[in-house]
Amino acid sequence: MPGGAAPPLAGTNGHVIEAPVTWKAYMMCVFAAFGGIFFGYDSGYISGVMGMKYFIEVIEGPEAEVLPSWKKSLITSILSAGTFFGALIAGDLADWFGRRLTIILGCAVFIVGVVLQTASASLGLIVAGRLVAGFGVGFVSAIIILYMSEIAPRKVRGAIVSGYQFCICIGLLLASAVDYGTQDRTDSGSYRIPIGLQMAWALILATGLFFLPESPRFYVKKGNLEKAAITLARLRDQPRDSGYIKDELAEIVANHEYEMAVVPQGNYFQSWASCFRGSLRQPSSYVRRTILGTSMQMMQQWTGCNFVFYFGTTFFQQLGTISNPFLMSLITTLVNVCSTPISFYTMEKLGRRPLLIWGAFGMAICEFIVAIVGTCLPDDTNAVKGMIALICIYIFFFATTWGPGAWVVIGEIFPLPMRAKGVALSTASNWLWNCIIAVITPYMVDEDKGNLGPKVFYIWGALCTLCFIYAYLLVPETKGLTLEQVDQMLAETTPRTSSRWVPHATYTEGAELKESMVGHHEEKVDASDASDQV
Repeated sequence: MPGGAAPPLAGTNGHVIEAPVTWKAYMMCVFAAFGGIFFGYDSGYISGVMGMKYFIEVIEGPEAEVLPSWKKSLITSILSAGTFFGALIAGDLADWFGRRLTIILGCAVFIVGVVLQTASASLGLIVAGRLVAGFGVGFVSAIIILYMSEIAPRKVRGAIVSGYQFCICIGLLLASAVDYGTQDRTDSGSYRIPIGLQMAWALILATGLFFLPESPRFYVKKGNLEKAAITLARLRDQPRDSGYIKDELAEIVANHEYEMAVVPQGNYFQSWASCFRGSLRQPSSYVRRTILGTSMQMMQQWTGCNFVFYFGTTFFQQLGTISNPFLMSLITTLVNVCSTPISFYTMEKLGRRPLLIWGAFGMAICEFIVAIVGTCLPDDTNAVKGMIALICIYIFFFATTWGPGAWVVIGEIFPLPMRAKGVALSTASNWLWNCIIAVITPYMVDEDKGNLGPKVFYIWGALCTLCFIYAYLLVPETKGLTLEQVDQMLAETTPRTSSRWVPHATYTEGAELKESMVGHHEEKVDASDASDQV
């Protein structure tokens, strides 16, 4: 499968191998989504803080009115830099110590970073604190998606992972609300309260995870089938000897054994190298999946979403016709929160692929109109109101499509042997582009630099057009499939035909046939490698 098509599977029934979704099992999975709150809050509070008069004077000195572009760029982007490396490190930790413990460790690292930021009264300490906090956010943002995808029942997996994006939106809203409430304070509480409050979200998540089970797929990867059965029974709220538990566990084990037979992991460096193994011509190859995951997260950042959330307050200030930019930022984040729950239904009803295609189209239209209006009528109050309305519609499209959709897809497309590293690489890609955008945006829009103002939406509109083309050509449909069935689908279809694919068998049913095919498949891979060398 990584180097070519999967072997044919015996049987034609494609029977359901998962237990019915119970309320207890559903709530256990939903709680993990809480990790999105401090991810979103940490991303959102900085926009308001950088616009606070007291904070500006602390960093820049008395009588200062604004932060220079390079300081805004540094303060904003340094978190993403830390998160990039944190996400990469988390891929190894999740395979060594488990998904759950890695997330808890990320919460602890994050709290250390928040303490440093809260104590800061200068640029150096707040930058150091955001760098450390970034490592913690990297741990959590990479592995929480992995953990949720592995423990969630397939019938509600898209909705539950979308809940992570919803919690990110709630975090952004809470950040805007707290910024709005402390903006007029004339003491250090104006910025220390928004910063210090983040510790509460990390403590809640870490405490709750102590009582949640580890991913059964992690135990399968470690060869501990006893614990895998116990945790799977707990997650599905079924007796351990239930037929549902036996069937689902057998399918996970069979798929993992097949993947390991085709692509042995080897030593540490070989395990990372396997993420780039296979042919670019094969949709199911490891390298194609890695490219899909990393490019998916890159495209999510190219939509321009974080321009609004990171620099919304200062952007609205620059328009000059808005009396309360903090309130505008609060409204945009409120639209984000209210829109995201729609994806809980549409992600499972309509599917991932159509949402990503039409979401990109809707965002591109809104962004081009904002750019045109802002260019032609920059000082017209009514035109600015129209621009804000279109920005809210653009956020609606993002919140219901690319916001949750990119996270859902990367949690589903990787096979178990490389899943932790694949999700880590994809999340690191998100934070790399997050960092790049955070660095360059102030230089593009600030009045003392590029001074693009609303014209920056021409750039975001053009990039969303690329997202539309990308989603149509490359994104497969994974709705309603188990993680193991996604492997089969990728091997047997193209992205444009994937929505018509129907599960026809399980890995368990085809185990004997697959064993006989492994040797043949390895010969093809070796021949392909030899050809590449020639």
